[in-house]
Amino acid sequence: MARRSPPRNGVGGHDFDSKKKRKVAEIYQALNSDPIDVAALRRMAISEGGLLTDEIRCKVWPKLLSVNTDDLPPLPGKELREDNKDYQQVLLDVRRSLRRFPPGMPDDQREGLQEELIDIILHVLKRNPQLHYYQGYHDIVVTFLLVVGDRLATALVEKLSTHHLRDFMDPTMDNTKHILNYLMPIIDQVNPEVHDFMQSAEVGTIFALSWLITWFGHVLSDFRHVVRLYDFFLACHPLMPIYFAAVIVLYREQEVLDCECDMASVHHLLSQIPQDLPYETLISRAGDLFVQFPPSELAREAAQQQAERTAASTFKDFELASVQQRPDTVLRQRFRERLRGEERTKSILTKPRTNRFVKLAVMGLTVALGAAALAVVKSALEWAPKFELQIFP
Repeated sequence: MARRSPPRNGVGGHDFDSKKKRKVAEIYQALNSDPIDVAALRRMAISEGGLLTDEIRCKVWPKLLSVNTDDLPPLPGKELREDNKDYQQVLLDVRRSLRRFPPGMPDDQREGLQEELIDIILHVLKRNPQLHYYQGYHDIVVTFLLVVGDRLATALVEKLSTHHLRDFMDPTMDNTKHILNYLMPIIDQVNPEVHDFMQSAEVGTIFALSWLITWFGHVLSDFRHVVRLYDFFLACHPLMPIYFAAVIVLYREQEVLDCECDMASVHHLLSQIPQDLPYETLISRAGDLFVQFPPSELAREAAQQQAERTAASTFKDFELASVQQRPDTVLRQRFRERLRGEERTKSILTKPRTNRFVKLAVMGLTVALGAAALAVVKSALEWAPKFELQIFP
């Protein structure tokens, strides 16, 4: 299903413009409230269209990450490059990142941004020696650089690296593999046939590695889609990218089942990510699946790891430290609203699967997800504190 731009003229265009203006007004109302209404900002970032413009992202992304824009670190100096063990690898990766910059950008402007990109990465690594550079990290950093500029990007990337991306920056890939191990249990809960087919093909999960560790920045060619996903991921739990990876596979169900059931064929199919995905629909489905099948329910099927070493578990500390509304409340409120409507049409299915019952919500796959798909966030206190994010048994 190709992604289409909304009509700009006539009734449809008028409705779109009105909706956009209304959303912009709501975002600025949340930003100007005292205290800032972070719950509303999360809801705006998740809902259809995300944060709409880079100007708004410059204001909202720091709030989602609890970064104080009045106390930004100074720009890093060139001395960072001297005797830096990561410099050569970072340099090579950044020089290969030409396609991550807008087409038609003058060479001197692009080269200047690449120099800034190198400095941001080295600065974060120097200030946080426990973090280890990985290939693909620069794909995330360049997105922040292009949206918010070098100084703010440095602060946002540092916070992100010590929380959401923490697992990817270990000395080994053990925790990254552990997160990938959530992919198949999610698929199994929703579509056992696709799960069993992939298991028979022995395809594994490596096809989704670059999706996960770059937040899809490396594999999507349209920058608009990348920043839309970043709005969503920044407003949600650190494991949301793996749920989004799962819904991409599930969306391609027929292609997968029509494929030759061998590792090479299925891997080739899945590693070629379509560029015309229905992003808003998939974002909505990923949020719903997170609520239906939270990580705590899937952990027993994923490879066991020490809970305290993963971003999924330390995210609770991040939330407490930021003293902000829990992002998962937004998803749960939205999902509960949708379920009320679906229960009225008896569209909740329960079916047996290997001695257990799996709840499946039949979701209306419409791009017009709008306000009806999102409930107003009330209070995080609705959810008992002990329920929070007990990711591991």
